[in-house]
Amino acid sequence: MKNYFVHESAYIDEPVEIGEGTKIWHFSHIMKGAKIGKNCVIGQNCFIGGRAILGNRVKLQNNVSVYDLVTLEDGVFCGPSCVFTNDLNPRSFYPKDREEWVPTLVKEGASIGANATIICGITIGKYAFIGAGAVVNHNVPDYAIVVGVPARVIGWMCECGEKLHFGNDKETECKKCGKKYRKDNGRVVRI
Repeated sequence: MKNYFVHESAYIDEPVEIGEGTKIWHFSHIMKGAKIGKNCVIGQNCFIGGRAILGNRVKLQNNVSVYDLVTLEDGVFCGPSCVFTNDLNPRSFYPKDREEWVPTLVKEGASIGANATIICGITIGKYAFIGAGAVVNHNVPDYAIVVGVPARVIGWMCECGEKLHFGNDKETECKKCGKKYRKDNGRVVRI
């Protein structure tokens, strides 16, 4: 007896791992071998590759494709139609073997805005915030806010989603939740 929900229009190519409480909505396709954690929400028209891994409480809005070798850790949010890649230089006439595809890691709690493009081979840090429409082609530090084409760091975000304000100080406290952070050498850590 399955302990997750799959809409009747979705396709699940067994065997897959799907955690308790997960919901998979209209027209989505989960490939054989995919691993999806507990309490995830897979929106309408999503695709999850056979070597993709989704942690617990991941949310994919409509039209998101998570291709092979993309790993989304716990609590990752993917806005509508954001894009992941797994091949740096694809050619239709010269397809690569699966072993040549490039992995991507999105760490715990990160949020990716609508229509953002994530180039393969990078790591997006914990609780980072990727702005809508950004093209991310390099690693993103923990808690960073990145926007633009190509994406660049414009600020820092608390785990609760509030923008952090450091001013000239090395430490700050979130005005919303009270969590404390330290900034040093272009990196932010929670203290």
